[in-house]
Amino acid sequence: MEWMSNAILIGAGLIALSILSSTLAFRFGTPLLLVFLCIGLIAGEDGLGLVFNDPELAYFIGSLALAIILFDSGFGTRVQTLQRAAAPAFVLATLGVFFTTILVGVAAHFLFDLPWLYALLMGAIVSSTDAAAVFFLLRTGGVKIYKRVRSMLEVESGSNDPMAIFLTVLLIEMILSQTQGNLINSFLQGFGMQMGLGLLGGLVGGYLIVEIVNRIHLEEALYAILVISCALCLFGATAYFGGSGFLAIYVAGIVAGNRKMHGSGALRRYQRGMTWLAQITMFLVLGLFVSPSEFGTVLLPALLLGLFLILIGRPLAVLLCLLPFRYDRQTIAFNAWVGLRGAVSILLGILPVVMGVEGAEIFINIAFIMVVTSLLIQGWTIKPAARWLKLIVPSGIGPLERIELELPGNPKHELLIYRVLDNSPLTKADNSLPRWAQPSLIVRNGRSMQPEQAGQLQPGDLVYLFISPEYTSLLDRLFSQIRGPVPDDQEYFGQFQVSTDARLLDLLYAYNRQWVRQAIPPDLTVRDFMMQELGGAPVSGDRVPLTNEQGATGHFDLVVRRVHQGKMITEIGLSILSERDAPAYIRKYQRSQHRQRAKSSGKTAEAEEKEQRVE
Repeated sequence: MEWMSNAILIGAGLIALSILSSTLAFRFGTPLLLVFLCIGLIAGEDGLGLVFNDPELAYFIGSLALAIILFDSGFGTRVQTLQRAAAPAFVLATLGVFFTTILVGVAAHFLFDLPWLYALLMGAIVSSTDAAAVFFLLRTGGVKIYKRVRSMLEVESGSNDPMAIFLTVLLIEMILSQTQGNLINSFLQGFGMQMGLGLLGGLVGGYLIVEIVNRIHLEEALYAILVISCALCLFGATAYFGGSGFLAIYVAGIVAGNRKMHGSGALRRYQRGMTWLAQITMFLVLGLFVSPSEFGTVLLPALLLGLFLILIGRPLAVLLCLLPFRYDRQTIAFNAWVGLRGAVSILLGILPVVMGVEGAEIFINIAFIMVVTSLLIQGWTIKPAARWLKLIVPSGIGPLERIELELPGNPKHELLIYRVLDNSPLTKADNSLPRWAQPSLIVRNGRSMQPEQAGQLQPGDLVYLFISPEYTSLLDRLFSQIRGPVPDDQEYFGQFQVSTDARLLDLLYAYNRQWVRQAIPPDLTVRDFMMQELGGAPVSGDRVPLTNEQGATGHFDLVVRRVHQGKMITEIGLSILSERDAPAYIRKYQRSQHRQRAKSSGKTAEAEEKEQRVE
């Protein structure tokens, strides 16, 4: 019985140490995955001497943890995010993974002198990215990147694991069966079976989870346990019938997270804790399983393969996938650089050992070295890369805390907590909150006060508001008001604000008659014009350049300042900025127009753009 107490002590102690060590990552921007892996290595066979060499148990724990992480990733993905980035993200998650497998496989063949199927297997193992590592670094570094770019990274990272797992299993099965001639047929049949059943199972399973939860009455704490249990049942059932359980649980999370479900607020809070526990457990187990003393002769070629993946493999795969979508170079470059490898690659490195591939130990060692290389090089450079590529947007001031409430009768209300800024106009005697934004509680210097008792707001006050979600954007604006201009905000959102209901023709005439286009309807408003140009899916920060009768762009751009519920533009800015100084997200529409005009005139895009600059 002594082994039980020892196991509990060691397991709980490692998890607690990992959590405490995460403060280093928050303070210094260290990749959190690297911290957890290092703790596992230190506690492992080559460190403190803990022996953990059961590949099947390691793969089981890792797969279970990954399923929980994928469900949470899907549950937190909004429909608006999918609308913004679904096409390019899913191309990256499928073709991007495939291209990466081929490119890294070719490099592995020559670096390690592996047979082609073994080399391609090595490429498949490291072909997926790690979403948790990417967005942890963005949050801790205080980096807020352009929403369209962030959406693409989020959806790609959450959806590319099933493809990598499928390719890894397919190549292992071909190695074991010694069949190399039917690679294309095996790929197509397996892909259709696993991805088709996974997608169908996820859609049906997500719908059933919501229906089950909404039709029964339980203790509030039990809803979250029921949801994650049903999701894991779906994961196992889909895999049992030959589908991709990982794709099924991710899609089920998307479906459930975007439907009205009882206890969703409590589920999100519970799910965050479960996801952190799953990540820590998976990283610790993988760290314990790896023995650095076995790296030996593979260390140098594995480092070279990692550099090839970072500098050539991932960038080339991203370029091939995003070229049809005509993204600017900065967006493509950032997506290529943010391809951090993580726990999934190490987990897949264990799979050849589990399935009995001869000489499979080499895969886990190479994968681990490549993951650490990626985290060390890319993990510490995400913020500088975003700043250098001009993809960072000004951070808006929102509520300190936003709490979803489950109330009798299901009214759509939230509890928002704001801090009054030192230079806020709300602290003036002639300014006060509007009637629709009357607070429920004010905390001043640690003392709770009723609004009538508190009187005029003071700097540092914490204002508690119980309010409907549609007013959140208005409250954000109200509490973020400050005296004087903010240069970064002006560069990003425009120097002037334009009425959304103003006629576009009036705006063009006000600045210069030569900008008027004959095809503009006389009653077309600025808001409707922007909605048309952006395809009905506006995002804060989107820009539409104003063009003259010949189609040349100038210094005037209309900017989306605020969007209500991801559908309606509520604020528009006017930006005056030269094209050479414009960030990448500003030049997207300008360059697409150059290409269209060049195609119609028979000129090259570069020649057309040069002529427009001269004009």
